[in-house]
Amino acid sequence: MKLIVNLAFGLLLVAACSRDKATEVGNQGMNAAADQAASATANPVIDNPNVVKEEAAPNPNAPVLTFAEQSFDFGDIAAESKVRHTFVFTNTGKSALLIEDATASCGCTTPNWTKEPVAPGAKGQMEVQFDSRGKHGLINKTVSVRANTQPSITTISIKGNVLDAGEKGPAL
Repeated sequence: MKLIVNLAFGLLLVAACSRDKATEVGNQGMNAAADQAASATANPVIDNPNVVKEEAAPNPNAPVLTFAEQSFDFGDIAAESKVRHTFVFTNTGKSALLIEDATASCGCTTPNWTKEPVAPGAKGQMEVQFDSRGKHGLINKTVSVRANTQPSITTISIKGNVLDAGEKGPAL
């Protein structure tokens, strides 16, 4: 009796599977769409006109972020003090320059910049403040400036020598 029940159940499964053959075609379509979506994710289309593929020519009308100096040396820095330097930049490109973000390499360094668009030929500022609390010896910190330029990241740096407590150096 068990053999007959198992055999009947098996036949029902086979019959049910053979009726679903039409839905398999739909599954292939879904897999093709998934494959296409996966390949689109692997090679996303970039909307920014200033970001170019390696084989493409750069945009000649893009803004250009040109700093008067790429690095500044504070020299000796008093312990437990804050020092700052203002980097001046010029937009030497042909369209408005907009700084999207500036990120320091360490929490002890804080950038503050011109937030408005900088017209071609105009100047802007990037003030960088360094807090020497808890630091000593030679320091070298960078600030990565992200803007609508080609390339999109420009790096500036500060350096100095944080003196031990009791030694004197410049401070704000």
